[in-house]
Amino acid sequence: MINKENNMLLTVDVGNTNITFGLFEGDEIKSTFRMDTGITRTSDEYGIMICGLIKYKGFDYGKVKNVIISSVVPATMHSLLNASRKYLNTEPIIVGPGIKTGIRVTTANPNEVGADRIVDAVGAYEIYGGPIMVIDYGTATTYDLVREDGTFDVAITAPGIKLSANALWTGTAKLPEIEIKKPKTILANDTVTSMQAGLVYGQIGQAEYIIEKVKEETGLTDMKVVATGGLGRIISENTSKIDVYDKDLTLKGMKLIFDKQKKRK
Repeated sequence: MINKENNMLLTVDVGNTNITFGLFEGDEIKSTFRMDTGITRTSDEYGIMICGLIKYKGFDYGKVKNVIISSVVPATMHSLLNASRKYLNTEPIIVGPGIKTGIRVTTANPNEVGADRIVDAVGAYEIYGGPIMVIDYGTATTYDLVREDGTFDVAITAPGIKLSANALWTGTAKLPEIEIKKPKTILANDTVTSMQAGLVYGQIGQAEYIIEKVKEETGLTDMKVVATGGLGRIISENTSKIDVYDKDLTLKGMKLIFDKQKKRK
């Protein structure tokens, strides 16, 4: 049975691997869903899929009156924008240069900072306060620092867990495709667990070293650390260096940015 909610906001986070959607009523996330990032899809394909997924989740897509999109894949934007206009009758807000975020990006080339990193930084800073480091375990693993005054000036990028795993089994003749999970022990004694140990414990070690090195070089010993992204839970559960795991941080950051645009009007 279709729920008859008040007007809703659809947040659309376009990553290199997946597009993640968040359906908000007020400040509450009512549902999330995702699809693979298909750069060859038409606006009709996107529109039908999005409306179908919203309906499948038990909601009325006619109640979606606002859409905000954050994308690191420019090739998807034309179709997504037109899908929103044609199927949701909504002109989307795009996270990009000139949009009000509440943080100040002071990296060497601010325009090169991806929209996904901006929304993560906004979400982390607004929800948990600063100074804070946000680690996003996506296609790449990113480490971004927002200082107490809302200045975003440190951005570190490393290969993601799945990207590293793909390199192992596509770049070698005998290593198999495996499930990414933490083995019972690092003392691996077979091919699968040896790969799992290297991938997961390697990411844990990387996170701990980078967190401590940033604290050392900035002097921000009280810096909080929040992780997000699909595989972030595995890492955060196995180190005391990460304070919080928030799987919906990116979507929450987009909702916060949307609210700032409303206040601006």
